[in-house]
Amino acid sequence: MQQTQLEVTPTESRYVFTGGGVTVYVTFLSPVEATDLRRLSMPFSYIFAQAQTNDGNAHTVSLYFDISGEWAHGTDTALITWGKQQVTHGGGTLTVHTVTPSAPQVLTETNDYPSWGTVIWATNQQQGVTFQSGADQTVRGLAVTQGQLSNTIDTNKPRAINDHWPVFAFNFALGSIGGQPTAPIELALGHVRSPAVSYLGRNIPSLWKSYWSSWQNMLGFAYDDAVLAVQRAKALDESVSAEATQSNGPHYAALCALALRQAFGGVELVGTANTPWLFLKEISSSGNVSTVDVIYPSIPVFLHTNPTLLRLLLDPVLAYTESGKWPQTYCVHDLGASYPNATGHNDGGGENMPIEESANMLLMATAYMNFTDAASASAYAIRHYRIFKQWADYLVPNTLMPAYQNQTDDFTGFIANSSNLALKGILAVGAMGDIARYAGKANDQQYYSGQASSLITQWQGLSEDSSGLHLKLSYDMDGTWSLKYNAFPDKLLGLNLIPSSVLQQEAAWYTQQEQPYGIPLDIRHSYTKADWELWTAASTNDPLLRQDLVESLYDFANTTTSRVPLTDWYDTIGDTQNGFQARPVIGGLFSILARQDGGN
Repeated sequence: MQQTQLEVTPTESRYVFTGGGVTVYVTFLSPVEATDLRRLSMPFSYIFAQAQTNDGNAHTVSLYFDISGEWAHGTDTALITWGKQQVTHGGGTLTVHTVTPSAPQVLTETNDYPSWGTVIWATNQQQGVTFQSGADQTVRGLAVTQGQLSNTIDTNKPRAINDHWPVFAFNFALGSIGGQPTAPIELALGHVRSPAVSYLGRNIPSLWKSYWSSWQNMLGFAYDDAVLAVQRAKALDESVSAEATQSNGPHYAALCALALRQAFGGVELVGTANTPWLFLKEISSSGNVSTVDVIYPSIPVFLHTNPTLLRLLLDPVLAYTESGKWPQTYCVHDLGASYPNATGHNDGGGENMPIEESANMLLMATAYMNFTDAASASAYAIRHYRIFKQWADYLVPNTLMPAYQNQTDDFTGFIANSSNLALKGILAVGAMGDIARYAGKANDQQYYSGQASSLITQWQGLSEDSSGLHLKLSYDMDGTWSLKYNAFPDKLLGLNLIPSSVLQQEAAWYTQQEQPYGIPLDIRHSYTKADWELWTAASTNDPLLRQDLVESLYDFANTTTSRVPLTDWYDTIGDTQNGFQARPVIGGLFSILARQDGGN
């Protein structure tokens, strides 16, 4: 069959295929239940399919689906085993394929994929549905020649994933169909692990275990919930699309559609219903646990969908830094070098970014407080005031003249006296003034607000290029420039520290630096970061620059030959991925909506 249509929404990918007088509709749904932690904790997605004739004649149709053993492990030489279960639910009985590594390595990963846990692949028992597991050529060949499967499970196990490539299949014999779509086929696909992560040596369960006693019970609930899940997903899709379109047009809505599932796919709800945490994985780069400067660019999507999720992302970092186990006065970079093990850095080491991470935490905490209700904001500020003040007191004497420190764009190389990094720290000092206000500490509010005002004035003078046309990359590098994406929190939080003349000057300069697929991150390279481009778009008061950034990123996403989950690091001239993919930082594309949500 030929693919004749694809529509991507924030939660769904809807395919249409035609051939032989038949049209087939296949929809992949990954629900984003941002305001319902119970449903958000379910590690399941759905596949729906329907068929109808398109030539006025009746046709006999069967639809075949399988997954391979690659779902069970990150390398195809790994040994796997499998089985079949029946799970009763409100609508009947499910046939369930289960696939696992034959020698699970708990809390380890291979190629960014868990080396333990169970793949769940299920559909309802009903007339015309058959199942089978076995070698790919055998099972697929049977479906093609017979239109049905043998209802048998391959006994040649365990064996390597690439040993005759075992697949796990369902076949739906729909019989003779006509011009009306058939009743939807529904399949559920997911992966369950126990434990989910470890935190300082303590195993932490997936949050879903607080709501269901077994994955079988959860699966039954998820399968029965599918109709309502579709309705909620469509409502969310329509909301995001309408708001993004109104904000910056249909291409911005398309970018938000690409970003939502990817951002939520990089985080994981763990813990208990009383103490839920949201861990984030630094996918396709270091694999760190809850990297603070990876949480930071992602926050617009969480602020837009449910600000509580931002608090749940920050809570594990705060718990660790307040525990006394982290010895530095500045904030930790991450909670562990390798997901899913949050081992901490009790020696004070790791990929330290003192100004970067301390400022990130203060800015994100303030964003949460600005977006939640007043009582929750006040309680949060008071509860964590000591650590917030500690970080702010580190920044006040250090942020104006950043030493030769690492920062989030570590792949660009180290520089000293980074104007962009200094700006982030200064805005964080200003944010501390807001935190003090939420905590009811008027003297501290006045102090930190005053410090931020003084620092921003000095920063402007140090950053100004001798040409008078733009700000520098570093105070020490005249004739250089960079995207000052760290200006975004000034707008998001309503700090209003950056003079409007600076923003106007930068906007005029950025417009002159536009390449076919965006604006480079700085003068040293032709590559850029998608998240930082749209942070820049949300920070500017120039609607033309904002639209240019949206359109160039859309053009990249729509034309690049790099067919990977949306990359955030790409070349603005070559139209290709430079590195990174599938990362939650892509939630930064919601920055324009988040600024509007904040009323700034």
